[in-house]
Amino acid sequence: MKLLKTLAATTALAVAASGAMAQDGKVRISSLTWTGANAIEHIIQAIITGPMGGEAEIVSGASDASVIFSGMDKGDGSLDVYSDLWMPNQAANWDKFVDGNETVAVNTPYTGTQGMFVPHYLADKVTSFEDLNNPEIAALFDKDGNGKGEYWAGDAAWTSTKMWQVKFKSYGLDELWEPEIVSDATFKAQLKAAYGNQKPILFYYWTPEWLFAAYELTALNEPPVTEGCRDLKLGQEDWLEASTFKCKHNDAEVFIAYSKSLETRNPTAAKLLANMKFSPDEVNALILRIGRDEEDPQDVAEEWVEENMDLINSWIQ
Repeated sequence: MKLLKTLAATTALAVAASGAMAQDGKVRISSLTWTGANAIEHIIQAIITGPMGGEAEIVSGASDASVIFSGMDKGDGSLDVYSDLWMPNQAANWDKFVDGNETVAVNTPYTGTQGMFVPHYLADKVTSFEDLNNPEIAALFDKDGNGKGEYWAGDAAWTSTKMWQVKFKSYGLDELWEPEIVSDATFKAQLKAAYGNQKPILFYYWTPEWLFAAYELTALNEPPVTEGCRDLKLGQEDWLEASTFKCKHNDAEVFIAYSKSLETRNPTAAKLLANMKFSPDEVNALILRIGRDEEDPQDVAEEWVEENMDLINSWIQ
């Protein structure tokens, strides 16, 4: 932090002089469970606590989207920022809090993709979701001997995890396949072991992410998007039965979401969050250092801030 405090003394951001940093303006950032989010949340914290001379905290354990959005909606400073909001995955929260209550604001997004993948050494056997209807293919991925192949659907806290279960049901695959729902860290350990031993593994993932630099992976083909191919009711108690999803994902838009209460509590931080904009390549470069190279995310963020002060000044001024 010494470097950033030095920058704070010389930066053009005269936050203290302008009085823009409110007394109750501490910014509390959700702690999400994937590397891209970790990179962005640490950059937000490093900017606010460094050149802006304010207070920002990454709230450990704050990873459930419904809890985070409820906190941003209340505007009491308990939770202020959701650092990596994937749409349409979070459509229900968007409809309720961004468009409905109008208590949550967003920045300009970057583009992401998501799909179901296998390692390259399986690409001659599995190329599409149609192939997954073959019982012999499903048997290759049966790890526990119960007659069903496993696929990693995601972490229990992710909305996308429900979406993939809906997809497998909608494609008529739930008789042959079952979801494996474990943390991202556990999955990555499984992928490393499977890849090293050339074993079958089927999994959800997205870009940008460092896995695509570390491993040669192949996306499964899916039917194209058509009218009515997706009808998600993930907020209902009977979400799996009530929802359908039988086409590929569109490219995602990935936002930083923040509580509009910051516009009063900490207008400079609100301005920063509104104006922050990343490209997929920039996010992937951060992900590679933190995820693949295992560098400390705080160190990576502080170095990035040091190297991008002109950009940061443009976001705030």
